[in-house]
Amino acid sequence: MWEHCFWKAHTARAALWILMVEIANFTALMALPPPDPQFVLRGTSAAVHTLHFSCGGPEPDAPLLFSGSENGFIHVWNLKTHRVDTALDGHGRKSVCFVETMGGKDWLLSQGRDQRICLWDLAEGRTSVTDSVFTEHVGFCRCSLLQVAQGRWLMAMAARSLEEVQILELPSKTSVCTLKPEVGAKLGMPMCLKLWQLSCGSQPVLLAGYEDGSVVLWNVSTGKALSRLTCHQEPVMSLDFDSEKAKGISGSSEKVLSIWSLNEQQNLQVYKTHELVNAGISDITIRPDKKILATAGWDHRIRIFGWKKLKPLAVLDYHTATVHCVSFSDHSSPPDRLLAAGSKDQRISVWSIYAQT
Repeated sequence: MWEHCFWKAHTARAALWILMVEIANFTALMALPPPDPQFVLRGTSAAVHTLHFSCGGPEPDAPLLFSGSENGFIHVWNLKTHRVDTALDGHGRKSVCFVETMGGKDWLLSQGRDQRICLWDLAEGRTSVTDSVFTEHVGFCRCSLLQVAQGRWLMAMAARSLEEVQILELPSKTSVCTLKPEVGAKLGMPMCLKLWQLSCGSQPVLLAGYEDGSVVLWNVSTGKALSRLTCHQEPVMSLDFDSEKAKGISGSSEKVLSIWSLNEQQNLQVYKTHELVNAGISDITIRPDKKILATAGWDHRIRIFGWKKLKPLAVLDYHTATVHCVSFSDHSSPPDRLLAAGSKDQRISVWSIYAQT
């Protein structure tokens, strides 16, 4: 009897000690200050609306960062010096909403609110627009670019007719198809686009988020809608898709992130949802290694999640205004994987987080 009581008391003390250690560890963790950016880029003189890393910089460990601003300028940032190498002015001082390099750092595609998509030649210090496409679209929908073969690209862009999306082949600018919703569908304007394919040579497809809160999967070859899923009660502001896991994510002006999957019959279905503390998502991007994702919030914050289970990992609280865009450097970029965020506060924060995740 005495031994039994002694054992129970000893077990209770051990359990209490473990609990106290766990509380102390939790308290210490909560006391840690929030992470700071690795560095901050200033000098755009306007809100930053789009970002893109290119890993074809002069040194293998120094990717370039392209930013597009509300004042119409595109800045090419040297991440060694943290300064602008080149400032490009080709959109009539109208806001730039999309930038992406094509096959290296020398060719750049940009989209502006001047209703033009421009192709830039940046080789050997040049800063000239060599070609352009007039979009005739007045919305905020960013175009999407996909390389389908060596020297051949597809570009999806919102068309003149409010509900339509046009697919062009580049560099020829040949029209591939126009994606038109069925009569009476009432999707509203396309708000965000994502071209993708399972592998090089496979049929390209397009995911489009619409004003009515739905996501539609389109077959680019036939111009037909394969599946439609209502993900949100408000317009879909941004989406990204992981073709390896056949799973995507979207955000809107609501407090909810919607995660959806694509089955073998090419039907979209809701996988799960995640409620946020504050409403409003401007941008979502999955890191190229498919380990984590980042969201750009109207609440000035960048949120990091594990992609497998959408586990919240970090809240990056640096900016003083809406975060408009987030972009990861390519997964092969040494020594760290970088995350850049652009904000209405005219600053670009660059972070090194979960580099070895």
